[in-house]
Amino acid sequence: MSIDIQKFTADEITLEKLDTLVMRRESFQVVAVSNIGAVVEKIEGRIEKADLKCRVYSEYRSASMAASFSPAALFGIGSALAIGVHNLATFNPDYEIGKNKVAGTVTVLYKK
Repeated sequence: MSIDIQKFTADEITLEKLDTLVMRRESFQVVAVSNIGAVVEKIEGRIEKADLKCRVYSEYRSASMAASFSPAALFGIGSALAIGVHNLATFNPDYEIGKNKVAGTVTVLYKK
């Protein structure tokens, strides 16, 4: 099952466009992103400016969790603990921002 959401390039996501998307509580995706950190920071800032909460995470992080049961188990356990603490610190967010460095996308999902 796939959800169709609006897609924009990093150049199309202006502050005004972000404000409109956030005000309307819309989900969207930014594609062909070369500087994921800058795009995420920009989106996160506009969400917080609207007095909403967000959680930023790396998509497919569960794949790294699967590797936790290898000889490097301590790293996996540390990752699991860090993810758990992060989820508690950002409990019940209005938006989730998923970074996918491999695909060069940032997916922004309204959760409430």
